[in-house]
Amino acid sequence: MSQRKRKPIDRREFLTYTTGAALGAAAGVSASRAAAQPPDPAKILNHNPDMEYRRLGKTGLWVSAVCLGGHWKRLQAAEGTSGWDLPGEQAMKALIANRAEVISKCIDVGINYVDACAGGEIMAYAEALRGRREKMYFGFSWYESELRFPDWRTKEKLIEGFDNGLRQAKLGYADVWRVSALMTEPQPDADMEAMMEAFEVLHGQGKVRFLGLSSHHHEFLKHAIETWPQISVILFPYTANSKELPQDSLFDAIRAQDVGAFGIKPFSSNSLFKGNSQLDSPVANEDDELARLTIRYILGNPAITAPIPGLINTHQVENVALAVREHRKLDLGEQARLRQAVEEMTANLPPDYHFLRDWEWV
Repeated sequence: MSQRKRKPIDRREFLTYTTGAALGAAAGVSASRAAAQPPDPAKILNHNPDMEYRRLGKTGLWVSAVCLGGHWKRLQAAEGTSGWDLPGEQAMKALIANRAEVISKCIDVGINYVDACAGGEIMAYAEALRGRREKMYFGFSWYESELRFPDWRTKEKLIEGFDNGLRQAKLGYADVWRVSALMTEPQPDADMEAMMEAFEVLHGQGKVRFLGLSSHHHEFLKHAIETWPQISVILFPYTANSKELPQDSLFDAIRAQDVGAFGIKPFSSNSLFKGNSQLDSPVANEDDELARLTIRYILGNPAITAPIPGLINTHQVENVALAVREHRKLDLGEQARLRQAVEEMTANLPPDYHFLRDWEWV
């Protein structure tokens, strides 16, 4: 079906829209949540009637209930290869072709946000979106020149890193600068103040609309959104094993500050699955069902705006879109299947993903 084309945002519209959103947030959380129901579908980017859309906190954006994560796992770029077995230039061409196919399918099913958190990801998705940038919101983090590294923790260096990335990717602007903070320890407040100052400059120049933050540290994220109201979006691990703490949960702060929340690593870096993500795998149907059960389970928490899985082919895009349309509550049999899969997943996490065990309670 045809989609209504959204014209590119010029600088005046950019500043009017984002300033209005900021003023609305400052008027109070209750006011900013007054419109709990989605707006006119014509006002939702890349709207598809078969997709659910959720409000991304005080940004005022409405994003698809499943979005596209930037990472890709087990990507088969060409017949008989892993994608990295090819010479560098051929591998990149194959990767760009794959990402273009995946982006096209995302647009078809109504997914309207892509999250890219490394230079290579930004370059790949910027190229895949060339000529159709108005179809998807772009989450931008050139993490190699952000807060994780000491050389990039001043206002001037953060601006320099952002500008360099935007220029290399040939992007006019980013919808969300979702800065990658230290993963497992708190970022010092002085670094965060530098980030706020950099955002103010970049936002004023029309280069970024909203500010986000990614971290694997519960307490730091809670502190950050309670301290700096400029932060509109956060990203953190949320898997099929994650649950909300009964008291003093991160979600208490998310709701109080009206912050959008993206759940990363929903499939625990593919540790949830038994197969190799190929369509001819003997357990492909079982893995597809586990993926849908996980998406439905995560969306059962309304404080999560959307999970953002890395999807490696068009079939996986169709599968997660199907999960959004299925009934939300898992029946007893489905709960048992997912619980068994989670037990096996948790026991078999690779060493570099053991940190996901710390995100059972959020």
